[in-house]
Amino acid sequence: MRTDNNLTAQGDSFARLVNRKQSAQEPAKILLVDDKGPLLASLHHLLKLYGYEADQALGGEAAMRALAAQQYDLVLLDLMMPGISGHDILDYAAREALTCKIIVVSGDASFSGVKHALHCGAFDFVKKPYEAAELIGTMETALRQIRLEQERDELELQVKESESLHRFIVNSSPDLVFMLDREGRFSFVNDRIESMLGFDKKALLGQHVTALIEESDWDAASQLFGERRTGTRVSKNVELRLKSKLQDRRAGSDRTQTVWAEFTAMGVYAGDGEPSSVNFSGTYATARDVSERKRAQALINFQAHHDLLTHLPNRILLKERLDGALIESQRKGTNLAAMFIDLDRFKVVNDTLGHSMGDRLLQAVANRLQSCLRSGDTLSRFGGDEFALLLPQVRSREDVVVIAEKILDRLKESFVIEGHELFVGASIGISMYPETGGDEETLIQNADIAMYHVKARGKNGYQFFSEEMNQQFSSRLKLEREIRNALAEKEFEVFYQPQVSMDTGTISGVEALVRWRHQSRGLIDPGEFLPLAQETGLLVQIDEFVQRQAFQDVAGWHRAGLGPIDVAVNLTSSQIEQDSFIDHFKTSLRSSGLAPTSVKMEITESTLMQDVELIVPKLRLIRSLGARIAIDDFGTGYSSLSYLHQFPINSLKIDCAFVRDIRAEDQDASIVDAIVAMAKGLRLDLVAEGVENRTQLKYLKARGCEEVQGYIFSPPVPAGDLAILLKENSFAQILSKDSSVIPA
Repeated sequence: MRTDNNLTAQGDSFARLVNRKQSAQEPAKILLVDDKGPLLASLHHLLKLYGYEADQALGGEAAMRALAAQQYDLVLLDLMMPGISGHDILDYAAREALTCKIIVVSGDASFSGVKHALHCGAFDFVKKPYEAAELIGTMETALRQIRLEQERDELELQVKESESLHRFIVNSSPDLVFMLDREGRFSFVNDRIESMLGFDKKALLGQHVTALIEESDWDAASQLFGERRTGTRVSKNVELRLKSKLQDRRAGSDRTQTVWAEFTAMGVYAGDGEPSSVNFSGTYATARDVSERKRAQALINFQAHHDLLTHLPNRILLKERLDGALIESQRKGTNLAAMFIDLDRFKVVNDTLGHSMGDRLLQAVANRLQSCLRSGDTLSRFGGDEFALLLPQVRSREDVVVIAEKILDRLKESFVIEGHELFVGASIGISMYPETGGDEETLIQNADIAMYHVKARGKNGYQFFSEEMNQQFSSRLKLEREIRNALAEKEFEVFYQPQVSMDTGTISGVEALVRWRHQSRGLIDPGEFLPLAQETGLLVQIDEFVQRQAFQDVAGWHRAGLGPIDVAVNLTSSQIEQDSFIDHFKTSLRSSGLAPTSVKMEITESTLMQDVELIVPKLRLIRSLGARIAIDDFGTGYSSLSYLHQFPINSLKIDCAFVRDIRAEDQDASIVDAIVAMAKGLRLDLVAEGVENRTQLKYLKARGCEEVQGYIFSPPVPAGDLAILLKENSFAQILSKDSSVIPA
């Protein structure tokens, strides 16, 4: 009857194993959370394209209900939501100990925002607007980790099942069982000794127990076998390392295996009296091989403290080591340094060759970085293409400079992966203890700030943190918040500068320019906020607003009989690189009712040449819709006849720097003359910008320039003021040769 019960238990264990394997094969359960329906639908469609099914939750309340109703593997979570925000959901997940991985997908990419999200338990952070490949890659990383954790849990369960089954089998195939005499010599050993450790049991009899135990564990063994043990004093679950004559069973190993054994030992006493040294006759003990469990525990511990791709320490282990190094530095009065390393040009490799190649490159970079370090240094993968480096016990900044320069020199060498020659650089920020940080968080944050300054200076270098940087960083964060608020509160406006026909003196077109009417500061110069907007990804939203508003305004003027006029809208690299650019362009035209023939998209030479293969096809699509393409700031960049001939360009815009050089009517402005001749030869329209005085105007008119714009006619003005100019619509007096109105 007892045997039947045990067999039934074995069957139940097998059934549980089968069920777990089946459940492990089920597709991942994914929840998408956003308060904007179109964005939510777009994200759902994107995941479906990549073969993923997902539930949708519109807003925080719906997300809470979904999380309470069922268990998810992965949640893609927006932060900035009315009512219940993403931060509230992160707090709920932490409070309820939800096992799902949460990837924050948010436009709030500030250091503080990312830090808070990760602190609240987010697995990773993806900045809006996101690249599809980046988002899917981050998801796949999270799902890989989920699978690894499931496999880890399965391993632990298998070990437990194995131990349970082992207890059943022990009657016929017992654990190592042995007897020691009162001097600690083997008096009995069962057959298990041969299969477990490779020792001959007969040869072991009469030898001291230390013949079986690794020397480093002798002290623990003396406590296990040397004391009188009976009743409640029986020694249980003591783990010791045993010597072995067997080869390591793992593939590729040529060493004897290390065997961890779990011991239970008790004293054996003669007679019925109280146990004492007088009647002590020896020790009875059993030992179970727990090597697999120890290896599983080691694997679990490694995964918890290391990056799975590079096998470098992760943020958790870095923090532990940095905290320990700070305590040591405080005690000894020594310095330490923290480096924040961000790879340059890595995104190009990831976007062009795929995430698999990007992962291979990260592994190669990690190996090369490690070759630059001292034995006591710690290199950590912080996330994405970011690494953090702890340098304890440094004497001065010079020691740190040596390592930083070594890293930069090593990364100058190309990486050859699967036949591809790849190049990356690094921007390195450095903070020093105690000079620029007294705790782990401050040191890493300050190193991160210093790294951003390297990026701003042109990348591929290093920079020590200074307090001035902190002030600049704080100002930067404040400005970023204000830009986001300005987008939400509709503080941006579109101003227009007239473009005047040289033949008629009437307004033939306008250039749309963004202006920021700050609630307290008034109008802010675009040069103050546009660079940061581009860096943070907010420029796309601004560009789309300008485009949409400009099309609506010009279409309205046409309907009011104030046309026809064309509108020129600046096109930035951030905008045209978006997958949705053409769709947004079409939508803006449709909703405004503006004819495509009234639209001129202006792109600078430098932007055009950044990525010809990506940009030119999109420019051709714009041309195919009926709109025109103009090269802005012509003459400041490549100015090549070859690209002018090959690319879908309708007009050139002479940069104001060349117009400014026209200082006298009889002066030779050869660059302007060359541009005019080039435009006429290629049958391109020509516009000169930055015209401020009569001399420049007369010179350009004499050379046959068709359109001009500048302060001589009007500065950029709000839409209402431009409508007034359109009603008057005559600058003929200014263009008149004999006019005294034109400033000299």
